[in-house]
Amino acid sequence: MFGNQFDISGKMVGENTSPVLLYAVETCLQLTLAELNENLREIYVEAYTVPENIELIHKKTAVQLQKIFVPYLPDYSASDFYEMEIGTSAFMRGYMARPCDMYFTLERKLARFLSMSLSVFKVPQEEQEAILSYIENLNIREIANKVMQQLFVTLEMKYEFTLTN
Repeated sequence: MFGNQFDISGKMVGENTSPVLLYAVETCLQLTLAELNENLREIYVEAYTVPENIELIHKKTAVQLQKIFVPYLPDYSASDFYEMEIGTSAFMRGYMARPCDMYFTLERKLARFLSMSLSVFKVPQEEQEAILSYIENLNIREIANKVMQQLFVTLEMKYEFTLTN
């Protein structure tokens, strides 16, 4: 699932885009997918909860985070990024587990998550604002629905998976 989302995010923003923008799009897709489908919400929350799963997520994501954010944190080690991944994945899990409501809309959830996580990685405010503006101008629900349909087709082909209504 995670690999598929990164591929789609990369295609969506283009190959020569900022890795930080790719991170923002990919994390927003995860949050939106969890919001659009309760089955996916349960899968994501479980992935971010089960010790074996979350440890794998921490290790793989920490490597990616270091590649993406080392320009902002040049003195940080691999273990620093691993520790930061533990914290930012807690943001992700908490936001995935809590459904949106009339006060905490999807748009507010995405903006808050990005603001918090990009601040952790010391992305300058001006760059954060440009990323938030980019995300606000995406039809993230439509994109997430396309990702979800592609995911279901992939699961069906590989695992004889069918989605019941």
